[in-house]
Amino acid sequence: MRRTYWAAGSAVLLALLFAVAATIAAASGGRTAGAAARTPALYSPDAGFARDMAVHHQQAVEMSFLVRDRTQDEAVRSLAYDIANTQANQRGMLLGWLDLWGLPKVLAGEPPMSWMAPAAGKDAPAGGHGGADGSHGGHGGADGSHGGHAVDGVPAKPGALMPGMAAKDEIAALGAAQGRDAEVLFLQLMTDHHKGGVAMARGCAVQCVTPAERALAQGMVEAQQSELTLMADMLRARGAAPRG
Repeated sequence: MRRTYWAAGSAVLLALLFAVAATIAAASGGRTAGAAARTPALYSPDAGFARDMAVHHQQAVEMSFLVRDRTQDEAVRSLAYDIANTQANQRGMLLGWLDLWGLPKVLAGEPPMSWMAPAAGKDAPAGGHGGADGSHGGHGGADGSHGGHAVDGVPAKPGALMPGMAAKDEIAALGAAQGRDAEVLFLQLMTDHHKGGVAMARGCAVQCVTPAERALAQGMVEAQQSELTLMADMLRARGAAPRG
């Protein structure tokens, strides 16, 4: 398990370093290249992914801090620290791009993940529901939920904002748990969370047109897939398994 953990940690670090380098390159190159300097439209996949993944990441950071204070297990605490640190930094990049593009971080009336094409993450064409031209073809519940639709096979739980995200009662349960119970629940919730994050990141890797953002999304896919393998091993060591 240590070898798997080392591989997951390395993948996270490499993804973050690659994303930072890609951001710097895009910022410097965009001044002279017209295509790179193009600002994404309000409802584009680039803007939609930045808004949605920032929200998605925020919950992962919250869950990581919760479990850190509820267990003394070093493997779980180290994983939680890596997830919180990596996703907080990535969230900062996403919100920074929205600022750079002059776009809002929150868009009233936009259903979560409405920018994704039905087959995003597989063979979907760029543009999806929310095209680069700013068109908007949202889908999802009027209450802001994802309407129970699955994204790349990942369902949205009742009461959860997006596929993979935990519901409020699950966050409350994690906050009330201690020791092994907290570890197992965290690993199960984060496994679900990563599956939803991977599906969304694959969507951006296919649909987004900003090179640095596509690179960040692909890095998320690779790093979180490594962490999914690690968390399955950690659950197995505790006599548990991923849910679903």
